[in-house]
Amino acid sequence: MELARFEQLVEEALKDLPKEFVERLDNITIIVQDFAAPDQLAKVNLSNPHHLLGLYEGIALTNRPLGYAGAMPDRISIFRVPIEEMSRDDEAIKAQVRQTVMHELGHYFGMSERELRELDMD
Repeated sequence: MELARFEQLVEEALKDLPKEFVERLDNITIIVQDFAAPDQLAKVNLSNPHHLLGLYEGIALTNRPLGYAGAMPDRISIFRVPIEEMSRDDEAIKAQVRQTVMHELGHYFGMSERELRELDMD
């Protein structure tokens, strides 16, 4: 899949968010990378970049201190190649991109891996 089309799928997933969630997005950027960098893999104790679909890096909304300001933006990275490798066609890529974006946004909103799994977001 062309990079531009993949990035468009990420944007479409964000447009599907309910308004009350969109209004709470603050100081965050979402980027598309082919693979996770070594330091990103280390943060989640992985060595194989083919095993990581997305990563949230930052301070979750629920953990931000009063007076939070001036910090670098939080970052959600969506890893294109692993998503494409696990998907059989463009529709499967679209579904996995959406699921990955929602999963990482769950972390941004303060949810743990366990909580996301309980919601069947993983």
